[in-house]
Amino acid sequence: RPWLAAVGEMEALASIATYAGEHPSFCWPEVEAGPARLEAEALGHPLIPGSARVTNDVNLPEQGRALLITGSNMSGKSTYLRSLGLLAVMANAGLPVCAKRASLTPLAAWTSMRISDDLSGGMSHFYAELMRLRAIVDASRSGQTVLFLLDEILHGTNSRERTIGARGVVHDLVRGGAIGGVSTHDFALVAIAEESEGRIDTVHFSDRIEHGQMVFDYKLKTGVVQSTNAIRLMKAVGIDVDYGV
Repeated sequence: RPWLAAVGEMEALASIATYAGEHPSFCWPEVEAGPARLEAEALGHPLIPGSARVTNDVNLPEQGRALLITGSNMSGKSTYLRSLGLLAVMANAGLPVCAKRASLTPLAAWTSMRISDDLSGGMSHFYAELMRLRAIVDASRSGQTVLFLLDEILHGTNSRERTIGARGVVHDLVRGGAIGGVSTHDFALVAIAEESEGRIDTVHFSDRIEHGQMVFDYKLKTGVVQSTNAIRLMKAVGIDVDYGV
């Protein structure tokens, strides 16, 4: 049995070395024990080819900090959250990461992304998301050093209840010392950042129109997005939308 364990460890180390050799532009992250913290320069998603990859910075310098990410459809919100999660997971595994520079503490990455309902279990999409959010809150309260990534939080309910519920979840996580990011289309959730006394920063992705076409730069900007594109996308795919409705 010790021989098999040794062979397995050698295989894992060889795989890490191979990955590092195949990605010389990736950096070795600085991982130090301590309260939750994550900072990176020119962070990208490692599965996007370098020729098409757009990178962004992230700055969560201390525990109890978060990003509220707004933006139009297809602008890059979910990809940015996934990049944060991969950074934490790959750094914990001892891998180089897709960034110019990265510094963080060991983090337990908890996500609420791509939640689906469960027909056989009689569980709706909304209830499944609630169960996932409860697990994330429980992990934070248990003393884990949590990185939370919540994509389109509570979009399965109405705007009023979404605002109340999201406010409770995010403030609970931040007060407990977790760090992370929350993406949303709902401008009402901006109140979460306004109530946080500087613990939650608002950032956004946006699009622009060039020659009648939507163009995305996938660059993270400060503040709240000022435009939406859902109607434009519906018209672009051939759905007749009456602006007067």
